[in-house]
Amino acid sequence: MKFAACIEYDGTPFFGWQRLSHAPTVQEHVERALSQVAAQPVSVVCAGRTDSGVHGIGQVIHFETTAVRPERGWLFGSNAKLPDGIAMRWIQPVVEDFHARFSARSRRYRYIILNRPARPALLANRVCWLHGKLDVAAMHTAAQVLIGEQDFSSFRAAGCQANHAVREILALQVTQANNFVYVDIVANAFLHHMVRNIVGSLLKVGAGERPVEWLAELLALRDRTKAGITAPAAGLYFVHVDYPAEFGLPDAYTLPVFHI
Repeated sequence: MKFAACIEYDGTPFFGWQRLSHAPTVQEHVERALSQVAAQPVSVVCAGRTDSGVHGIGQVIHFETTAVRPERGWLFGSNAKLPDGIAMRWIQPVVEDFHARFSARSRRYRYIILNRPARPALLANRVCWLHGKLDVAAMHTAAQVLIGEQDFSSFRAAGCQANHAVREILALQVTQANNFVYVDIVANAFLHHMVRNIVGSLLKVGAGERPVEWLAELLALRDRTKAGITAPAAGLYFVHVDYPAEFGLPDAYTLPVFHI
């Protein structure tokens, strides 16, 4: 039988999602918990891998098993065995042709910047802190040129293993609420470090170091070395995966918001 499940995690203590032989990862712990509940080995496939320090609210996985357990048993049993910082939000059976990665229509990320003079204490591993005042309106205007299907070579990591750099950004907004700046981005798929590299370049615009038109120039250059830094992982949240309605998966999601 095939199941889909949603996983939430604090990425701080883990070396990303993907299983590694030499360091703790989210996938490792999820598979271990499910295997204990199933009393047999369980391997999972995720909607999108996240890097070390990146957080997940709506990571979706699928797995197959011959073990028979009620949904409540899978949920409560897995959460009882998962470490602090990882939790299963929901689980349900799915049809055989569902695939957590390939069935997805889009993924949504939110990047959070704390923009104030004082560094954070409680949110030290939850946000990116910048003390210099950012021009959020300029950042939003600059970001709009990235919407659409385009070659994002200027915003892919040097070690990105994707066959090509063409992706489609469906929505990109930069907003502010009190001291927090939110960068919300939805795309059909993402390149390695794509969101963090886009944010790193937008921060240069927000700081007044580059004009609004600079993002269009970067896009045309297709040269990663010309863009901004890779923004810190701590501010990034994998929020939601959208699937066709035919699969019957929960489509509600919550955007992380801070008020400190």
